[in-house]
Amino acid sequence: MTTLAISEFEEVLGTEAVVTDPVALRSYECDGLTGYRVTPALVLLPGVADEVAACVSICARKRIPFVARGAGTGLSGGALPVAEGIVISLQRLRRIVSIDPENRRAVVEPGVTNADISRAAAAYGLYFAPDPSSGQVCTIGGNVAENSGGAHCLKYGFTVHHIHAVDAVLPDGTRTRLGSHAPHQAGYDVLGAFIGSEGTLGIAVQIEVRLLPAPASWRTLVADFDSVQAAGDTVTDIIAAGIVPAAIEMMDALSIEAVESAVSAGYNRTASAALIVELDGPQEEVAAHFAAIQHLCQTRGCTHLRIADDADERARIWKGRRAAFAAVGRISPDYLVQDGVVPRTRLAEALTRIAGLAAEAGLRVANVFHAGDGNLHPLVLYSEEAGEHDRAEHLSTSIAELCVELGGSLSGEHGIGADKACSMPRQFAPDSLAVMRRLRTALDPHDLCNPGKVLPTPRLCGERPGPYRPHPVEAAGPIDRM
Repeated sequence: MTTLAISEFEEVLGTEAVVTDPVALRSYECDGLTGYRVTPALVLLPGVADEVAACVSICARKRIPFVARGAGTGLSGGALPVAEGIVISLQRLRRIVSIDPENRRAVVEPGVTNADISRAAAAYGLYFAPDPSSGQVCTIGGNVAENSGGAHCLKYGFTVHHIHAVDAVLPDGTRTRLGSHAPHQAGYDVLGAFIGSEGTLGIAVQIEVRLLPAPASWRTLVADFDSVQAAGDTVTDIIAAGIVPAAIEMMDALSIEAVESAVSAGYNRTASAALIVELDGPQEEVAAHFAAIQHLCQTRGCTHLRIADDADERARIWKGRRAAFAAVGRISPDYLVQDGVVPRTRLAEALTRIAGLAAEAGLRVANVFHAGDGNLHPLVLYSEEAGEHDRAEHLSTSIAELCVELGGSLSGEHGIGADKACSMPRQFAPDSLAVMRRLRTALDPHDLCNPGKVLPTPRLCGERPGPYRPHPVEAAGPIDRM
């Protein structure tokens, strides 16, 4: 990074908001997927949207690759920096600009957390439905980038279903508004393309979110089973009965062991699998469906039913589920979190195949996932000290590609990022990938905006991320670029 470029950023932000210290830069070298690490040349800390646009304009003019970063909780390497590029951190953009209870909307900046939106809306009897397990710390800007979901996405959908509009900075520094207040919009759904694009089409600097009324009532239970097959079949039975719970989560024996060791949430350590089922809505409807679900669980051989009788018990149940990823650190300090989707009816088959792959690799896999929509979150446990990282990475990739083989997807909510870009041809035909590339190139012709993510490129096979740089031998003349 040239001194001249640094001075331009400092002119926009001030010297205190341009991070150049090598030690401080290491704080930004990865997101939640810590197996991928790159130290950026600079980190910028804009405080308002206009500063974001000005910084992106400088990057566009000087052909500097850049990566937007929120809380850094992503699990696919989506916020992985680019060597000799910059990170634009959005953590200072954390204002709740307005809440409109009559129209059930809020306008927020990208650094606001999911939990903060719901806390601010609670005074009006409203809340923000998407609820990733990291909702206390993950930011709405990252949710928009990854189209995150969470445990209650079975009933309420993903982030895309709760966004009215986004003010975005495009890769050339232009600011534009995608979407509007209107419920039905004419023209191309550019907002739909932007949400879930993993920061490759621009940076969200202000977001208008949809708020929902708080449910009138809720009921929550944990059902234990002596096999994953029985638990998976129960999920199918519930949906087939025409009941759509707010959430259906499943945990296997290994994840239960980890959670109980970490937070003592009251799960049964002897269960082979546990279902967490939550209903919400009108009291009479919830009561009727809750009784039906208990009957379905018992029909499939449920060994124990734990019913939350009050808010504290409900919170304890969800504390265990939300702590699962971190809790696995109690039984394995090194692990990879994978994310894929299979049809609900193939859950048991998927888990059996995953167990087989794990046995072949000589590794353990803990499973905790959104069973209601078939979104798996296998955690591959390994030991870095024992030299098992490469085997773990290969197993993790094999699991994601197995999901595609079974008729599902490479990702349900964590995104593709740097982790699964090379697997995209397993799910999409070359012409489909070409259309995605064409859209991306139309907005970012110089591949500056979060390069190396989502789409497979030769750079993922060894070239450095960012704009093409000639090899020294090429620059000297003896060889030409193909």
